[in-house]
Order: sequence, then structure tokens, then C-alpha cells
Amino acid sequence: MGIIKISDDVHNDVRRASQVMSRSINAQAEFWIKIGRLAERNPTMSFSEIIQMELDKADALEAAEMIDQQALA
Repeated sequence: MGIIKISDDVHNDVRRASQVMSRSINAQAEFWIKIGRLAERNPTMSFSEIIQMELDKADALEAAEMIDQQALA
């Protein structure tokens, strides 16, 4: 964990967006950083496609965890 320095304008944008999205300021900044990083790594994908990709990953992880739990039972 660390501290990053951002401009007052960016901080205000993050603060406003966090209120609209019902996230903490840190969670909103982290979301934007994550989506921005994914967009840079996948320049041909739209925002919707990136979100769907992340939802698919979460679904796969959840399914794998359920299989692991069943194997332990």
C-alpha cells in the first residue's frame, strides 16, 4: 500500500464519482486505475467488454471455489 500524489482536480473528480457510485474515494480511484490499466493492455476492447471480461473472471473464480469446497466436503 502506498500514497500517490494526484492533482486537486483529479481528486475532486474521484470524490464526485465515488459519491455517485457509492464507493469510497479510495475504491473509486482503485477502480479507475484498474480499468485504465486493463484498457491500456487491451486497446481494442470497449469499456463494456472490459467489464464483461472481469465479470467472466469473477464467475470462473467463484465456480472453482465452489468445486474446491465440494471436494473438501
